[in-house]
Amino acid sequence: MVVRIGVIGIGSMGTGHANYLLNGEIKNAELTCVCDIEQNKVNTFCKNHPEIKGYLNYEDLIGSGEADAVIIAVPHYLHPIIATYALRHNMHVIVEKPVGIYAENVAEMNKAAEESGKVFSSMFCVRTDPYFCKIKKLVQSGELGGIKRVNWIATDWYRPQAYHNSSAWRSSWKGEGGGVLVNQSPHNLDLIQWIFGLPESVTATAEFGKYYDIEVDDEATAILKYPTFSCVYIASTGETPGTNRLEISADMGKLVLEGGQIRFFRNVQSEREYNRNNKDVMDKPEFWECTVPPLKGQMKHQNITQNFVNAILFGEPLIAPGADGIHEVELANAIYVSAWTEQKVTLPLDPARFSELLNEKIKASKKG
Repeated sequence: MVVRIGVIGIGSMGTGHANYLLNGEIKNAELTCVCDIEQNKVNTFCKNHPEIKGYLNYEDLIGSGEADAVIIAVPHYLHPIIATYALRHNMHVIVEKPVGIYAENVAEMNKAAEESGKVFSSMFCVRTDPYFCKIKKLVQSGELGGIKRVNWIATDWYRPQAYHNSSAWRSSWKGEGGGVLVNQSPHNLDLIQWIFGLPESVTATAEFGKYYDIEVDDEATAILKYPTFSCVYIASTGETPGTNRLEISADMGKLVLEGGQIRFFRNVQSEREYNRNNKDVMDKPEFWECTVPPLKGQMKHQNITQNFVNAILFGEPLIAPGADGIHEVELANAIYVSAWTEQKVTLPLDPARFSELLNEKIKASKKG
């Protein structure tokens, strides 16, 4: 059996998905059609690959009978709109990140997926990174003990002005729905909620057009409050060289992921146990530094697509169920609302509050 896949949106991301399908990198799957609203993109792609059917309208592709499933790689606002339509027309769906901007639209998409019975996945491919899989296992198994603090500095997202100028919709409220939080940060925010769950509240600040001639955020700092610890998340597209460092402080020591390596500073005994029994006013627990050996596997989009195909054909559990994407959207929305209002935001967030504030930004948008 072979799953016939269509790619909707053949910009840089969609073309990447189409190319690995054409190269035969996904078992039991083939690319049969593509779609884009730009005629020249469709013409060029189909000229280079005459066996592939081209469409200018996603409804025509979905109704063509040429595909069993679609990968949706279009501007963010359109993700849930096209996905909902596809699911209601008997298609299996992968949607690129973020799965949407407005939580209401994402909820409608999730409902359509549930009612359809079709396989619905999201392109949160960093969940397949073996180092994040290892960290999730260490946290959720209790091996680290109680979590005390999490810091994630993600400032290696440098994007020059040329990037922001590359498309009329890029880096605008009207066209893209945000900046670093909706374009670069979705993987990070998804991993935070995947590993630790959603926080109780968010307090955040953000800078808009601090480094570039743009109207959206190019820097954000958020404090995510959990019942027993806090997570500080810092993101920027304006720093180079940047940093990508995840640090987890816990009862059994400190874990650091940086530069493709996990280091674990492991306490010989738990800090809480040590504190209860220690009588020395200046002493602290002994610890060992452990480096996790290189892990097998590689993070890539193909992992999600292969898993998606396996789920359709063989019932394999999804790595990144599409319905999970709403949690990342809720977290990003809460950070925006807190930054815009300069107030702490409690989760779950009323989606209407975010929509109201974003719509004000869209009305004033000069781009997109």
